[in-house]
Amino acid sequence: MHPPLIEFDNVHLMRGDRLALKGVTLSVKPGEHVAILGPNGSGKSTLIKAITRECYPLHDPPGRVRIFGNEVWNIFDLRALLGIVTNDLVEECVQSHTVEETVLSGFFSSIGIWPNHAVTPGMLEKAGSLLRLLGIQDLARRRMTELSSGEVRRAVIARALVHDPKALLLDEPANSLDIASQLELRHAMRRLADQGIGLVLVTHHLPDIVPEIDRVVCLRAGAVWRDGDKRDLLTAAALSELFGVEVHVEQRGGFYHMY
Repeated sequence: MHPPLIEFDNVHLMRGDRLALKGVTLSVKPGEHVAILGPNGSGKSTLIKAITRECYPLHDPPGRVRIFGNEVWNIFDLRALLGIVTNDLVEECVQSHTVEETVLSGFFSSIGIWPNHAVTPGMLEKAGSLLRLLGIQDLARRRMTELSSGEVRRAVIARALVHDPKALLLDEPANSLDIASQLELRHAMRRLADQGIGLVLVTHHLPDIVPEIDRVVCLRAGAVWRDGDKRDLLTAAALSELFGVEVHVEQRGGFYHMY
């Protein structure tokens, strides 16, 4: 039996003078597809920062964050288990490097390729296969500054996948994307799920929850409000209570829409 990929055990966490997480307990298994859903201010960003070790739980009351059973990780070893794509990283990657260079830079934990980096034929082959998987192989020689927002995000996802992580953590992936880019990104997410890569999606946007995701964790006011099957949680009654406003929900082709 493998330990959980991500495990929160009674985590309380401060952001400034505010208690941002309040006794959060949840577990994500390797290969599982999960959406973490909640309104602004619900604790989603803080949850990500706890996973990436940018923030740490309080010692009193005691709480723990474990990745694959361990609380302490070398960041290079952690990348082999969990690829992380945040909006901050996406913005940082929009530089004059080519798409291929940006993907290859994932091997070196850099942005772009520099003279001290020794790129091997195996690395080039891996980068090419990921570009094909995400449908942007024709953009390999284009500079990141020349791409659409959706193309940039797919390139950064490819960068996160160079170490063959067990799962991909996506933070608000449709943020600032137009409709065409949103559709491209969702198709890419579905291809990744079909490849056996676990998806941990953090969002407040229902259509990002691709059909392959069947579990939803709802955060509200820094705590896990509900955790279960999306068919039980993506309802008008549940989401109206979660977001604090009356909403209507429709499901078409495996995707949910809220208005």
